Amino acid sequence: MENSEGKLVDLYIPRKCSATNRLIKAKDHASVQINVGDVNAEGRLTGTYSTYAFCGFVRREAESDDSLNRLATEDGYLKNVFSYQL
Repeated sequence: MENSEGKLVDLYIPRKCSATNRLIKAKDHASVQINVGDVNAEGRLTGTYSTYAFCGFVRREAESDDSLNRLATEDGYLKNVFSYQL
């Protein structure tokens, strides 16, 4: 919710899991958020990043590493790491 000045005034803004699109509840203490920074040709951070959030369910099922590889490959951070098998 925003006030009349356009600033966010909510106390809690829920996140969604990047792998399953589930809402990450406030009591999900096993959830993590990972920021992957963009680098230029010299290997220096550019100040922008992509954020990946994983709920506790994905981590409990030991799927967070595969999910991070899949999402990073889709975003162009990795090449030839994740391949979907039928």
